[in-house]
Amino acid sequence: MTQSSFDEKRQTKDRTQDELYEGNAAGDVSQYAVVVEVEKRTTWFVWLLVACCTISGLLFGYDTGVISGTLVTINGDLGPAQLSDGQKEFITSATTLGALLGGLAGGAMSDWTGRRLVLGIADIIFVGGALGQAVCHTVWSMIGCRFLIGIGVGLASCIAPLYIQELSPTRMRGRMVVLNVVMITFGQVVAYGIDAGFANVSGGWRWMVGLGTVPAGIQLICLAFLPESPRILIQRGNIEAAHRVLERVYSQATAEQIDFQLQVLRASVQQSIDIANSTTFFERFKSMITVPVNRRALIIGCGMQAFQQLCGFNTLMYYSASLFQEIGFNQPTAVGLIVSGTNFIFTLFALKYIDIVGRRRIMVFSAPGMVFGLTLASIAFHYMTLHTGGDLVNGVSYSRSWSAIVLLSMIIFVASYATGLGNVPWQQGELFGLEVRGIGTSLSTATNWAGNLLIGSTYLSLMAKITPAGAFGFYAGLCLLGWLFCLFCFPETAGLSLEEVQSIFRDGFGIRESQRMRNQKREMVMQQDIKAGRGNA
Repeated sequence: MTQSSFDEKRQTKDRTQDELYEGNAAGDVSQYAVVVEVEKRTTWFVWLLVACCTISGLLFGYDTGVISGTLVTINGDLGPAQLSDGQKEFITSATTLGALLGGLAGGAMSDWTGRRLVLGIADIIFVGGALGQAVCHTVWSMIGCRFLIGIGVGLASCIAPLYIQELSPTRMRGRMVVLNVVMITFGQVVAYGIDAGFANVSGGWRWMVGLGTVPAGIQLICLAFLPESPRILIQRGNIEAAHRVLERVYSQATAEQIDFQLQVLRASVQQSIDIANSTTFFERFKSMITVPVNRRALIIGCGMQAFQQLCGFNTLMYYSASLFQEIGFNQPTAVGLIVSGTNFIFTLFALKYIDIVGRRRIMVFSAPGMVFGLTLASIAFHYMTLHTGGDLVNGVSYSRSWSAIVLLSMIIFVASYATGLGNVPWQQGELFGLEVRGIGTSLSTATNWAGNLLIGSTYLSLMAKITPAGAFGFYAGLCLLGWLFCLFCFPETAGLSLEEVQSIFRDGFGIRESQRMRNQKREMVMQQDIKAGRGNA
């Protein structure tokens, strides 16, 4: 298929969406854009479905957080009397490398198999990797099992938000995805709590890593009772099953409203099916660069995921216990629990406001707090380590005041991160059209894990080469660049349906266009409310 043919089919899809969402030439308000979003309450079915899906987030958080306490308690159980910095980096980075590969494959795989099956595969991998870690006795076997766990993390981190987005009502979509992030942070809190509980138990680290089998097993059972995404069902031609899912998601809507929603989805999905059936996977992959709408969405998706990792947050998740131990805290794992607890609490704040305040505004106002926190940490490390030549040296006593300021700066940084950057990039699935959603989500997730791999594998070396003050100052500079990216490139997608979001990228990054569409939809909802009020009068 030629590029011009691909562009023609894409333009046909855009015109179809225009007819559905923008009303007719006479200026009448199109019912399709708002009629199925009139529910004032979210049904129990949606909450139950999302609760089951977010177990993936719990596993993601647990398996990335548990390694912090594991590294300081393994001691000589894997052979060497003490793990070297290089071995710690290998163990940590193996998970990230596996997640990079899993994330890269997950989205595209789910387009073929469906979202639910991929989550089930991730759970099986979680169970195998966790049991393998619990019984390993060499550094390399530990690295291999961490790599296996990483594949599961990558699959789950890619598919869980995508699955949730495709099953959630538009007005609650952001919050539902943030629930997955809440569970990620809760999983990290649980991991730190278990780390602290087993810190003084002989071989306790084996329990730390092995307990990850429990939530994975629970989700595997739950998945047997969950439906497939209605968009995937329509793509397969199973219209009746898609209709049943929509009835359960919008249980308080009328039959007419359900039919309208199904008609909107079928129109959009049919164009995506036409594109998918007339192109190869490699042509769709190429279209992520050559088609302007897809390219802009990909830049934003990958850019936000890169920002999330290059800010340095996950170095705290991986190495916080080691860091706090070096600067003089007697209970480093317990102090790390304070950091992960802050992450959890402020993620709850994002859960409340991400659909109310909006993704863009949250990012614009929270990112400067990250820059401030990291800059303060850099200053504190500079003055703390003056008498040791700028380096952190084990066994040296450091000023308690400066250590406290480091902890305070970490709390400020983590609170700002959890409010915005910890959540917003995982809304990535809403940026892409269905025909390339799996590919776009895979590439964005892979960018996240590639950044994670880069940061996780270079953190200890960076601390040694340019000192802790230099390392945290460097992360502050990257955060500043990320904030500028949000200001100039990141549009607002809150309140727009998955089918509407792609249209904002036709003539640019859509910052103004997204706001225009949101204002238009608010006016349409107000008109609907006025009509409903008159009808009830």
